Amino acid sequence: MANTIALVDDDRNILASLSVALEAEGFAVRCYSEGSEALKALTAQPADLAILDIKMPRMDGMELLGHLRKQGAMPVIFLTSKDDEVDEVLGLRMGADDYIKKPFSQRLLVERIRALLRRGEITRGGGDVVSEPVIQRGDLILDPGRHQCTWRAQDVDLTVTEFLILKSLAMRPGHVKSRDQLMDGAYGEHIYVDDRTIDSHIKRLRKKFKVVDDDFEMIETLYGVGYRFKET
Repeated sequence: MANTIALVDDDRNILASLSVALEAEGFAVRCYSEGSEALKALTAQPADLAILDIKMPRMDGMELLGHLRKQGAMPVIFLTSKDDEVDEVLGLRMGADDYIKKPFSQRLLVERIRALLRRGEITRGGGDVVSEPVIQRGDLILDPGRHQCTWRAQDVDLTVTEFLILKSLAMRPGHVKSRDQLMDGAYGEHIYVDDRTIDSHIKRLRKKFKVVDDDFEMIETLYGVGYRFKET
């Protein structure tokens, strides 16, 4: 069954060209020209992945993402203009999985879509993928098969990218992971993202854990080197 992609952009030319390109790649595409319309439709019938423009009238991409994250961890890619660096970082901290700048290569966007969907399939243990064993590190429990994370018996709702970054760190407590290693673990070797993207995901992870435990300090920064999960 084809994966469903939701496109949300007030530029109808982008909607038209992207929908044709994605349908040619075998995706089912649903298009929305404004945020509130998309929210209503995605609440009633979620998609497998959403691509959101940040700058839209009435309900913009940021507000729409906030509503979607209250409902679940559907992968989200932001479309941003050249000068939206602040919005990119804020969007990632809010729980977006990736972003791509306009103008962009449709081929690159398709590759990022496939990477996100593939990671989602792996963490759910779906298809022909063998379900991974549960990882326990002190009070942290990661269940890749169920895409479930708990800290001190409390659920922590993570996006696919956040889950994979945390898993990469937790697999070897005490060992430093460079940003490049975390990128490869979460995005795959053929998808490039800059250092700021990983840093934003780490900040988002810490914030989510501090919601359930204000004393959480298990993800350590080694400045100029990378990150590590503290040994217990």
